[in-house]
Amino acid sequence: MPRLAYLGPEGTFTEEALRTLAPDAERLPCANVSAALDAARQGEADGAVVPLENSLEGGITTTLDELAWGRQLLIVAELLLPVEFSLLVRPGTRMRDIKRIFTHPAAITQCRGFTARELPEAVVVAAPSTAAAAQEVALPGSPYDAAIAARIAGDNYGLVELVANVGDRSDTVTRFVRVAPPGRLPAPTGADRTSLVAFLSDDHPGALLEMLTEFSVRGVNLTRIESRPTGDGIGRYFFHFDLEGHVSDARVGEAVSGLHRVSSEVRFLGSYPRADGLTPQVKRGTSDSDFAEAAGWLARIRAGQV
Repeated sequence: MPRLAYLGPEGTFTEEALRTLAPDAERLPCANVSAALDAARQGEADGAVVPLENSLEGGITTTLDELAWGRQLLIVAELLLPVEFSLLVRPGTRMRDIKRIFTHPAAITQCRGFTARELPEAVVVAAPSTAAAAQEVALPGSPYDAAIAARIAGDNYGLVELVANVGDRSDTVTRFVRVAPPGRLPAPTGADRTSLVAFLSDDHPGALLEMLTEFSVRGVNLTRIESRPTGDGIGRYFFHFDLEGHVSDARVGEAVSGLHRVSSEVRFLGSYPRADGLTPQVKRGTSDSDFAEAAGWLARIRAGQV
């Protein structure tokens, strides 16, 4: 039975994702995403489950940067989890009593319209997680009157749901990933995703285009590209890529190899089954058999068998 770290305490959306991805795993709650990933790196856990991106606010920058800069971890699975927020209060609290709200920064973004419309005078304060916010609001003498969190967090900490579905979009989805120390990759399924990070060798006109061309000419579709600052000064970035296919696919392997040639550094973050089960459309001339036939043809030419 694996032990998996996650963004705690109990009642977070990350715990819900962990329960779905690995229902039999032992759960190790951590104070933040960095601590959960460090637990996997240091052997305190066999892996971790962390949020990677949200359909409304984009990439979770802490996770992106940890995967790019921290000690190597590989993504082995992903989950798309619908996210519904509730306004949770201590029993007896009314809307007019709410002056201070505690919640995670992602929830602040995703519920901004609701709080501006329904609680315009309330101050919204960032918490380490939505469940930590609910836990704090439940304490006697808490300076906060309400938490925005998952309904299950209210059940866990004795709060009541004052308003359900307070998110500005009802179709919000968060993508969670399960990561583990480097090891054997998940086997290809035909509906896979590969993630990696690439650093520019130098900043010159067309540098990003050179990277993208490595994917385009081999018919590899990118499902996400996101830039992050390197910290070396304004205008210096590295790039997160998600792409269709498994690194064992000829077209993906050659694209990753080509990216390595034109980049100063490439960090491979894993090939794993896609949560949505979508299979890529393979362009003519880019299937594994096409690459094998072309390699055989070139070998015959080099051997003088023209």
